[in-house]
Amino acid sequence: MDSDAPEVLPTKNERREATREKAKELRESQKKRDKRNRVLLQGGIVVAVVAVIVGVAFIITSAIRPPAPGPANMASDGIVVGSALEVVETPALAAGASPVATKVDPNVPNIRIYVDYLCPVCGEFERANAEQLATWAEKGTATVEYHPIALLTGRSAGSQYSLRAANAAACVANYSPNDFFDFNSSLFKNQPEVGTAGHSDEALMEFAATAIQTDAGTAPAGPIQSNIDSCITDATFTPWVQSATDRATTEKVPYSSLDKVKGTPTVLVNDKQYTGSITDDEEFQAFVLSVASETYAKSSPSPSPSPSAPAE
Repeated sequence: MDSDAPEVLPTKNERREATREKAKELRESQKKRDKRNRVLLQGGIVVAVVAVIVGVAFIITSAIRPPAPGPANMASDGIVVGSALEVVETPALAAGASPVATKVDPNVPNIRIYVDYLCPVCGEFERANAEQLATWAEKGTATVEYHPIALLTGRSAGSQYSLRAANAAACVANYSPNDFFDFNSSLFKNQPEVGTAGHSDEALMEFAATAIQTDAGTAPAGPIQSNIDSCITDATFTPWVQSATDRATTEKVPYSSLDKVKGTPTVLVNDKQYTGSITDDEEFQAFVLSVASETYAKSSPSPSPSPSAPAE
């Protein structure tokens, strides 16, 4: 090509047509962006509306949940295990009735433990301290009061394990209360991981059968086991567990400075919350002794020797 040839410039019509094409491309691009933004906006609105509906449904469900009777031996919303690992018997909490808080005996420390059976930290606390808790309760040097609640119901792949396990614990408390401690220990020894479906109802029945020393596999289940099995299958105390969970997480904790239970495990000795190491049994023992001594000193009209540490 001759480099000296004059440059051919586009005509006016060609420039106008090119401008039109460019404008058309810009309009099409803008339309696509607008459409994409509308879809994202609508999707966001739908998600937000669904979230609001779910939240409102939860509030309404909690508000209109019909009152349900509780299990026997759990009038405080917890079960008190004492001397010889036998429970302090109480009548069942009537539907709509308020729990009756356990009174503190200045001579015998009361250890209250709010647990969720899927809570891994609860499992760590139980595995570290179960043996000495059993020793203290068995010898009558302390009472151990378990409050099963269900905070992690939605964390078990849709199986509602926390709720089902707490219901099973209530079933044992109702029908075979003196085996509650062993059943509770069994749930933590065989604790599933968060995010899994957890144990089936049949497995919960087997744990109960082991706790009451009934061979569910080869021997006919006695009436106690039959009642527990039906109670687990029918989810008899599920409404009570939900109500007890609501009370624990929204109302002041009796005989303490806590305005509510904010997580599990929540451990109190008399009126003091334990905030030390979950896995250090010696630190927990020291705390129990300290609170017991303080409670005893406050209740004594005149100087008296401090109570001895809970027996090992």
